[in-house]
Amino acid sequence: MPLPLAPIAGIALRYGTLAVATYAMAARVERGRRDQQAEDALDRLDEGVTLRREPGQMNSTGHYRRVIRLGTSGPGIELDFASITRFRVRRVD
Repeated sequence: MPLPLAPIAGIALRYGTLAVATYAMAARVERGRRDQQAEDALDRLDEGVTLRREPGQMNSTGHYRRVIRLGTSGPGIELDFASITRFRVRRVD
């Protein structure tokens, strides 16, 4: 009994196109650098979210840290999300 290749070929073409597009995008992205002062500032943030508003700009910080374990004494991972954000709107003439 022959295999129906048309549905398989369509799926393979779709994922192949996605893989080539992802590779092309990754090749163009510039490799970033680690700024130790920024890393230290993110580590000093208190847990939770803060929001501050000043004339012309809004600042926010957020820090979320959790440990997730598989079972009571199983292996675990630590999730650490930190963000310092500034949103500024200025009139340009």
